[in-house]
Amino acid sequence: MDMIFLRASFLAALLFLTACDTSTPAATQTAPAATVLEGKTMGTFWRVSVIGIDSARAGELRGKIQNQLDADDRLLSTYKNDSALMRFNLSNSTSPWPVSEAMADIVTEALHVGYKTNGAMDVTVGPLVNLWGFGPDKQPVTTPDQAQIDNARARTGLQHLTVINQYGQQYLQKDIPDLFVDLSTVGEGYAADHLAALMTQEGIARYLVSVGGALVSRGMNASDTPWRVAIQKPTDTQNAVQAIVDINGHGISTSGSYRNYYELDGKRLSHVIDPQTGRPIEHNLVSVTVIAPTALEADAWDTGLMVLGPEKAKEVVRQEGLAVYMIVKEGEGFKTWTSPQFDSFLVSGRN
Repeated sequence: MDMIFLRASFLAALLFLTACDTSTPAATQTAPAATVLEGKTMGTFWRVSVIGIDSARAGELRGKIQNQLDADDRLLSTYKNDSALMRFNLSNSTSPWPVSEAMADIVTEALHVGYKTNGAMDVTVGPLVNLWGFGPDKQPVTTPDQAQIDNARARTGLQHLTVINQYGQQYLQKDIPDLFVDLSTVGEGYAADHLAALMTQEGIARYLVSVGGALVSRGMNASDTPWRVAIQKPTDTQNAVQAIVDINGHGISTSGSYRNYYELDGKRLSHVIDPQTGRPIEHNLVSVTVIAPTALEADAWDTGLMVLGPEKAKEVVRQEGLAVYMIVKEGEGFKTWTSPQFDSFLVSGRN
């Protein structure tokens, strides 16, 4: 595939929509119907549910959605050498590099969460992602050795990337020529927020939008009840519900270690890379769901917390007051943990 975000959230930990638009026969006759639009983007799938539009408007809206998501892909893809991000990555210049306001905002949020998680969420981890075969490069035929890992790690680090805002123009600047920025950990969240902005621009007040594993909702569904989202059980063999939440106009995103992986030299390797070790994570935290004011924020936090592992992640969650739902593998089963901030969104799914 030549697109970007299959790796991070969709295969990592799919969020899927529950059937929450059911109504009584009498209500069905008067309530506006839900229209569901779907498509592909960024190596994953998008889905938009809106209330009260006719088929002509739906066709027009679908075209606008796809055009916007295609533009987002041209901004953020690491699979297209002519994307805005890859032009920056492929340049050897260490001078300020002009970028769009959207790109600057995405990187600013990523750096903020990166520093709050002590570097666990690191968008400069691209060389390690590629080394382990979870980026544009092919999967390795043998496990990378320590020298290869050290070489890749030497080209990573949040301290090497800066966002500059000068006289209304935004820039990215790297202080090592071969820094490689990979925004796949936040791209779905940005795209979901961008779709939500499009809905508002189009005068649509009741919607649920998703790009891969990142979702945003506004208003009520066709039953005049809050949109509900199901968090999947951490298994790659079935689509079963672990928990259900009312996201109440917020963004939600999940990161997990159980979907995007492969086996090499007899060992199962997760796509989630720890920037500190340069290797795929090996702890027992298998899924992290975050609810935040925006899907971009949720998408950034879920990755950093996933890398940290259960105990360090809980420390950060408490310190930052985050709404987080974790699933931890214990023996042959799973145990869940929720922060107090998450409880107000939770419909079902407590231990």
